[in-house]
Amino acid sequence: MSAPHSPALPALHICEQARLSRDARFDGLFFTAVSSTRIYCRPVCPAPTPNAANVRYYASAAAAEAAGFRPCLRCRPELAPGNALWRRGEHAVARALKLIDTGLLAEHSLAELAARAGLSARQLRRLFVEHLGAPPIRVHTTNRLLFAKQLLTETALPVTEVALAAGFGSLRRFNAAFAQANRMPPRELRQRPRTTTGDALTLRLGYRPPYDFEALLAFLRTRALPGVEQVDEYRYARVFGPADAPGWLRLSAWPGGEHALKLELHCPQPIQLLPVVTRLRRMFDLDADPRAIAATLGASGVLKPLLRKRPGLRLPGGWDGFELAVRAVLGQQVSVAAARTLATRIVQRWGEPLRTPALAGLERLFPTPAQLADADLREIGVTTARAASIRGVARALLDGHVDFRAEQSMDEFVARWVALPGIGDWTAHYIAMRALSHPDAFPAADLILRRAAAGDGPELSTKALTVLAEAWRPWRAYAVMHLWRSSSDSAAKSPV
Repeated sequence: MSAPHSPALPALHICEQARLSRDARFDGLFFTAVSSTRIYCRPVCPAPTPNAANVRYYASAAAAEAAGFRPCLRCRPELAPGNALWRRGEHAVARALKLIDTGLLAEHSLAELAARAGLSARQLRRLFVEHLGAPPIRVHTTNRLLFAKQLLTETALPVTEVALAAGFGSLRRFNAAFAQANRMPPRELRQRPRTTTGDALTLRLGYRPPYDFEALLAFLRTRALPGVEQVDEYRYARVFGPADAPGWLRLSAWPGGEHALKLELHCPQPIQLLPVVTRLRRMFDLDADPRAIAATLGASGVLKPLLRKRPGLRLPGGWDGFELAVRAVLGQQVSVAAARTLATRIVQRWGEPLRTPALAGLERLFPTPAQLADADLREIGVTTARAASIRGVARALLDGHVDFRAEQSMDEFVARWVALPGIGDWTAHYIAMRALSHPDAFPAADLILRRAAAGDGPELSTKALTVLAEAWRPWRAYAVMHLWRSSSDSAAKSPV
């Protein structure tokens, strides 16, 4: 059986089949609750299969908890990947979820969240209950409590720091909320001693298979900035600010074939933990649903063989929007290697050095907009026009004329960015694709795209490619990645 069927839930028979087969492709797309135990699980839970008459299906963990179920200690719902269906589009629910992920409800009211999503509080609450089975505050609280549960289970952080990391300003309120949701106090998850690796935490970041981590690392490796990032065949590492108390992170595949990445993280302030994890989930596209993407792109004769070859290809995001914007400008009409050289010079000339290197080779932060707003970039070989464009971007960000707000639509973002000198449609879409991880960003003027999409025929015009790609919505950015990957010379010619 199921709770009242949500539009966000797969069809009932699909949920049932996925539960019985423990299909990891559906992990996080729905949750299974058992009325006899009052526990909810991931569809991949290894526990004995419950009687079908006792099973309920929910579109989100928040919906299951709102119905009075507590998270399973065996399959650990906190490890499930998110559902990008409601985080990647431009529906009001998607815009609000992006804002919740940034922590807006930790400091602001539901009315402000609704206003930024373009609705009244009543409308937003109705849409959340209709699509996700729980109101926004419940979704926010459940997300924080599940993250706290992961920290309690996988790290040795003191409970007080776990409470701060999960967005609770009061230990008393955290203890009460955790006990209500889990039917146990937080300290009961600390019955076993936790091992530590120096001062770094180790966390699992789950994804929905298939996931081509190798291809994602290869994309990032050719663009890695020495001093800021390190990327090899197996892992990604980077430093982040502030310079007087820097953090560092390292991501690799989780050993043993589990559908997860291994995050090693040194984060001086507990309150930074959840924003860092949220940013990494976006950057490494861990919440994508390959089935939904393939269902649309696989109908294309151009893309179908590419999807078959690399079904787990993901959208590589960027750590910082301004960093991506600078590199996009530097990469206009030049090779990846040339753009990387110029970006490296900017880091060495204007990037703030760390007092103590975070890891060997990680010793500088990428410059901020304030540091480049008046910088003479021509002295390191940047052309006059592109130097002016980068300064213009920096000043526009400082003045608020452009930004990387999570809730803005693609059209709004592109319109504001192309109004800046030196920023065309290609650059704006590239920034949206990597800085916002927008799944429908599409730099149609890209030469490699126009050649790759033509197959054996003549190179397509920008207009012809745009028309062809209409059928690829809302996943055009994934088509971009497949076409770039398919091009034999993409490593030398694709954008930065």
